[in-house]
Amino acid sequence: MKTIAGVDEVGRGSLIGPVYAAAVILKKTINKKLLKDSKSLKKNKREFLAKYIKKNSIWATGKASVSEIEKINILHASLLAMERAIKKLKKKPKLILVDGNKTPNLKNYKLQSVIKGDQKIPSISAASIIAKVTRDKMISKLGKKFKNYYWSKNYGYGTKQHLKAIKKFGITSHHRKTFSPISKLK
Repeated sequence: MKTIAGVDEVGRGSLIGPVYAAAVILKKTINKKLLKDSKSLKKNKREFLAKYIKKNSIWATGKASVSEIEKINILHASLLAMERAIKKLKKKPKLILVDGNKTPNLKNYKLQSVIKGDQKIPSISAASIIAKVTRDKMISKLGKKFKNYYWSKNYGYGTKQHLKAIKKFGITSHHRKTFSPISKLK
């Protein structure tokens, strides 16, 4: 059987922090029926599934920092995070299925983009879950130092509460300064 990896990223639309990606090769023992797009799952279910996936797959995560996002833009930073996750896999897949319409530019790898892949392909769903849980944990930890911004609730997305906090307390070093509305506040 051909070794297939699923790849997805998370955090593209957030106003703060790195963008994360995960690459996952599912083992035959995994129950694929449990795997769904991370956005369709409640937090507790996502965290439970992330542990289950990690036990039943070969997986890796990659990220691109705020400064990388600002330097090369969010699309290229997302692709860079994906590339890093793919290269960290302990086993080289024969085929890599990437959620969306773009793939990282990797030599010696066969990559294929799948629009809405996180809803159709179990290994991409698994990657979306691991990427989201990994990023959410990191943002929640960061949120403990920046309680005024409610990052443990909004994960840095532009909610009314977060935007109000930015107006009141200003922008932090974790904010993506090239993103609107932050770019307008400079």
